[in-house]
Amino acid sequence: MAANAPFIAGSGAVALDDAVFSESFHMPVVHEAVRAELNARRRGTSSTRTRGEVAMSGAKAFRQKGTGRARAGALSTPQRVGGGVAFGPKPRHYTFKVNRKARRRALRSALSLHSERGTLALVDPAAFDSPSTKQAAEALSAFGEGAALAVFAREGEENAVKSFRNLAGVSVLPADQAGVADIVGAARLVLTPSAVEQLTRRAAK
Repeated sequence: MAANAPFIAGSGAVALDDAVFSESFHMPVVHEAVRAELNARRRGTSSTRTRGEVAMSGAKAFRQKGTGRARAGALSTPQRVGGGVAFGPKPRHYTFKVNRKARRRALRSALSLHSERGTLALVDPAAFDSPSTKQAAEALSAFGEGAALAVFAREGEENAVKSFRNLAGVSVLPADQAGVADIVGAARLVLTPSAVEQLTRRAAK
C-alpha cells in the first residue's frame, strides 16, 4: 500500500491513492513512454542540401580526355568541395504513438517508484507567504540529495514556484507538463496537494 507522503514545507500528510502510487514497476512500458517523450521534444529541423539543391553549375568540370586527370562530371557531386551532401539529414519528426493505457501505466510506475523509495514529499504552497528561495532550500536540505523535480499547479501557487525555481539542481514544472521522463530522471520528487490530484487523475486506470 502507498504510504502517506510527508510535508517538507507545511505540516501533516496526504494519503496517496493506492491505485496510482502502488503500481509495480514495469520497465518496458516506462522505457517506451520515456523514449516517446524525449523523441517528441526533438525539433527535427536539421537540413542539408543535396547535389540537386546546391547553387552550382551543372556543366562538366572539364573535358573527358586529354587533361591527364581522372574524368570528372558535375561539380555538385558529394565527393567534391562545395558539392551536395549524400544521405544528409532532412526535416522530419521523431514522434511515435504510445497507447493511452501504456502511458498511464508508465506514469503510475514512475510515481510508485518514488513512493516506494521514500523520495516523494509534499510542499504546502500556503507556507510561502512570499517568494523565499532560502525557505525552499531549507525544506529540500532535509529531504535527501540529488536532482529534484518540483511539480506545482498552474494557479494559486506562484510564491512556491518562485521559491523553488532559482535553486540549483531543481526543475520546476506544472502538473500537466510533468512527464514520465521528468519523474523517472529525478532523484527526489516534490509535489503540492493539488499537483498530486492532477497527476492522480492523469494516471488513473
